[in-house]
Amino acid sequence: MIYQYKFEKILTIKEKEKRDALSKYNTALKKFEEVAGKLYKFFKKKEDLVAFQQEKLKNGLSIQEIRHHQLFMDNLEKLISISQEEVIEARYEMNVLQDVLMERNIEVKKYEKMKENDFHKFLDIIKEDENRQMDEISIRQFLSKGH
Repeated sequence: MIYQYKFEKILTIKEKEKRDALSKYNTALKKFEEVAGKLYKFFKKKEDLVAFQQEKLKNGLSIQEIRHHQLFMDNLEKLISISQEEVIEARYEMNVLQDVLMERNIEVKKYEKMKENDFHKFLDIIKEDENRQMDEISIRQFLSKGH
């Protein structure tokens, strides 16, 4: 007697959906890490620029240099703002895909648990069948020896 799980095709489909969801989540995670790293670099540049300006102010700066630094700082602030939006969007997408992945994982676990329970029932039926056959053999032997 060969075991055949009646929902094997569904389980296979659910496992594929889970793998696809994991792949999409990993892609979103990498994107989030990339944009978050970019934002960090912009903040670091800003921090370095502020420190540089403070040092330069101690020694004196021309108005032209102050304007140049302020223009650079304004552009950097715009880049930081855009980058923050990208980080927010990437985090949202990553969280949505993480939720999808968790749902797919739960579905797979349910079908795996059903398969496990079904397999145990299958083993119990085989065991009962073997016991019944052994009983029949014992009865036949008893009857053949007794008569």
